[in-house]
Amino acid sequence: MQIPGKKIVLAVTGSIAAYKTPQLVRLLVKAGAEVRVITTASAEQFVSPLALATVSKHPVHSNVNDGAAWNNHVEMGRWADAMVIAPCSANTLAKMANGLCDNLVCAVYLSAICPVFVAPAMDEDMWLHASTRNNIQKIRSYGNHIIPVAHGELASGLIGEGRMAEPEQIVSYLNNFFLEQGNLPLKGKKALVTAGPTYERIDPVRFIGNFSTGKMGIALAESLADKGADVTLVLGPSQQQVYHSRVSVVRVESGQQMYDACMETFPQADISVLAAAVADYKPEQVAPEKIKKQGDTLNINLTKTQDILASLGAIKKPGQLLVGFALETNNEMAHAFSKLKNKNADLIVLNSLKDEGAGFGHDTNKVTLIDNSGEHLTLPLQSKQDVAAAIVSHILEIRHAEKTV
Repeated sequence: MQIPGKKIVLAVTGSIAAYKTPQLVRLLVKAGAEVRVITTASAEQFVSPLALATVSKHPVHSNVNDGAAWNNHVEMGRWADAMVIAPCSANTLAKMANGLCDNLVCAVYLSAICPVFVAPAMDEDMWLHASTRNNIQKIRSYGNHIIPVAHGELASGLIGEGRMAEPEQIVSYLNNFFLEQGNLPLKGKKALVTAGPTYERIDPVRFIGNFSTGKMGIALAESLADKGADVTLVLGPSQQQVYHSRVSVVRVESGQQMYDACMETFPQADISVLAAAVADYKPEQVAPEKIKKQGDTLNINLTKTQDILASLGAIKKPGQLLVGFALETNNEMAHAFSKLKNKNADLIVLNSLKDEGAGFGHDTNKVTLIDNSGEHLTLPLQSKQDVAAAIVSHILEIRHAEKTV
């Protein structure tokens, strides 16, 4: 166990799953952690503060002050090695996503300088609601760790997703995190990631583009950063925000701007992952004024944009690892293998638009990893964060294999 001696703040919020928290505290204490429990007022409707104080051996606080003394949320946020919010209700999740601070749990969360782990708990319809999905994405982008919900019987009587992870799973998740923290395999390494679409202007108000949101590339940048890499993310036009402390964002619009940024950054990069959907063609001429509607047709001459993957593959040095993406609609494997060889890449991530829930605009993805070993690995449909983690794990395997040759 990597938990002995760790200082844990456990925040309990108003969910029926709060009844599991005395067992969670007991397991953390048994593993050697020092646990301080804080609650929201609504949490006390589901679990007794006395029970939590008994198993943690420390008083339980639910207010910033108790009438006679101030409970120092800043000190608590700095004291902890980890903050665990379990269960995290939909209400608390929304407050975290938007920086609201109307109770002790939110105050400690906003003051915490330690890693924060969130174990959501709510009914399936609430869990799948678009606002909840957006809130999860936002707090993950802030650097928080989401402990996956479980599938099973819910308080409503429905069977589905939304159950809080079991106490044993939460302790295991923390243990694995602290284990990895002691071994950041990419610490001191530099990574380049591209994400999002490019816009190729036709005139001042129109452009050629695509439906990429940048979510997959951002997830990859954050996953590489979680492994210790210092990441430069070259991001095309996207509404997505990035908050990871080890990710520096360079925002661009056109394929030429993305090419220039990559050429500047690539020589120093140990790992480069080109996940952006760069336009293949651009107008030969950009009209200085808005093109007026005239006649039944409009002809625009197009010319090829710079092939960033091929350009970087041509100057790649020994020790540099280059990853490309291929979004295909037919003969997917053949096109991906061709791209791998012709552009001197080390790994191609194949997306097929035939896979439901994959590709542009989704929070999920399904990919196949193809490397120079001649083998390929098809991953199941899963969140883009989980896909990113799997890709980064494969990158680490390739780097390890190259070092042992």
